[in-house]
Amino acid sequence: MVSTDWQSDLRRRGYRLTPQRQLVLEAVDKLEHSTPDDILAEVRRTAGGVNISTVYRTLELLEELGLVSHAHLGHGAPTYHLADRHDHMHLVCRDCDRVIEADTRLADDFVERLRREFGFDTDMKHFAIFGRCRDCAARRPEAGADGNTGGAGS
Repeated sequence: MVSTDWQSDLRRRGYRLTPQRQLVLEAVDKLEHSTPDDILAEVRRTAGGVNISTVYRTLELLEELGLVSHAHLGHGAPTYHLADRHDHMHLVCRDCDRVIEADTRLADDFVERLRREFGFDTDMKHFAIFGRCRDCAARRPEAGADGNTGGAGS
């Protein structure tokens, strides 16, 4: 877990570390890439009276304040993680739903080419690449034999 002084971070921005904010931050820290429903379930282990709208409002505020970040790792709800972790892109296994964090520097050549050819400045923190993780690919060798890992359109 990341050691963060959330109280000071919030106070510096003019906010208090309320019990709900602390519970949501702790849940995001513990669960890493988690949906609001996952976060709610974790928060309710300690505070049964918290509802999903409180979680959504808290996540929205914490993201505006730069304490959490979200990514869309599929068609479902966004997933949240602490923003003070290193910038990373997400490798999402289509078979087991595992999320692997990869350093954004791996895509430097790609990002530079997008900038050069299209004038497009890429936010790699919200980038997700879908395919199969090493373990799932090993269990299904025929899936990767032609290089097809279930990309767009599958």
